[in-house]
Amino acid sequence: MAKRDYYDVLGVTKSASKEEIKKAYRKLALKFHPDKTKGDKSSEEKFKEASEAYHILSDEKRKTNYDQFGHAAFEGAGAGGQGFGGFDTSSFSDIFEDFFSDFGGGQTRRSSNRGNDLRYDVSIDLEDAYKGLEKNVKYTTYKKCSACSGSGAAKGSKPIKCNYCSGRGKVRTNQGFFTVQQTCPQCSGYGENIGDPCKSCSGNGKTQGTENVTVKIPKGVDDGTRIRLSGKGEAGSKGGSSGDLYLFISIDNHNIFKRSEENLYYELPISFSDATLGTTVEVPSIDGGKSKIKIPAGTQHGKQFRLRGKGMPLLRRSIFGDLYIRVITQVPTSLSKRQKEILQEFNEIETNKPDPVIKSFFEKAKKFWKSS
Repeated sequence: MAKRDYYDVLGVTKSASKEEIKKAYRKLALKFHPDKTKGDKSSEEKFKEASEAYHILSDEKRKTNYDQFGHAAFEGAGAGGQGFGGFDTSSFSDIFEDFFSDFGGGQTRRSSNRGNDLRYDVSIDLEDAYKGLEKNVKYTTYKKCSACSGSGAAKGSKPIKCNYCSGRGKVRTNQGFFTVQQTCPQCSGYGENIGDPCKSCSGNGKTQGTENVTVKIPKGVDDGTRIRLSGKGEAGSKGGSSGDLYLFISIDNHNIFKRSEENLYYELPISFSDATLGTTVEVPSIDGGKSKIKIPAGTQHGKQFRLRGKGMPLLRRSIFGDLYIRVITQVPTSLSKRQKEILQEFNEIETNKPDPVIKSFFEKAKKFWKSS
């Protein structure tokens, strides 16, 4: 089967620049790479075809030969010639560095010595979650070494580029068609070695210390809310960037209110007589104020009232949840002689004129007993 034109394979014209050729190949490589297509033979062949085309067209000399003689320019070339079968993988240096980054196959030198992220748990009460607050956080971490400014090298000296990996922090070896990328064993991925290490940090570029930050906790936070402080984690090794600090918020239990997302709940105890006769009561709200609610006569145990907009604010929005109040009727357990007399009189009246709901229940119960 005749080989396709390399320009057609990459989808570029003969006048395409080196950057356009690289961009076209990268797009195809990311689409058809075996790590992504998982055993699809057709995609694997397209990947090989695109890689071969890029190998030829990315090099000025090979491209010139191809433009002049076509595929015939490379037929029969041995491992040391211009043929695809023995090409020097160094020509793929830049493209594979991008490529492995996309597929998780390796890290760049900049990210390999990045500092660790840190977690700090912050506990606040419900009122603070309602209003928001500024909180000072003090924690122990690794900070950039002041003696060497984080380089790891003693004063007056500088890190030296690693000769083994040419400063890349990683080395590549050929395994058949593919190239395997590994961390450089000489510099541990840093891309440079330190001949005279800093005595304060032993060449690591960071020392342990205490950090203080003031963080603004927005109103409306809930249990598990996470706040990220960029660059406030551990300092990186040998001049690497710092990690991040993550604050995890937890809300303390409240002695009155219970929370469910943006809504608040609590139980309001009232007397048997207030539930029967009705009343008006003042109830607390999370903002520290009071609200009046009317308890209608005959309110049943468990009746729920809602106060709109008296709940928690939604995070980073000017919307508030609601406050739900559940009535709990308190039945007296200790009565005076006079209270007993009044209730007995009330009971006699109820017996002569029973509540329809109660009367209906006992009529059904009697029928049940007769049928059993």
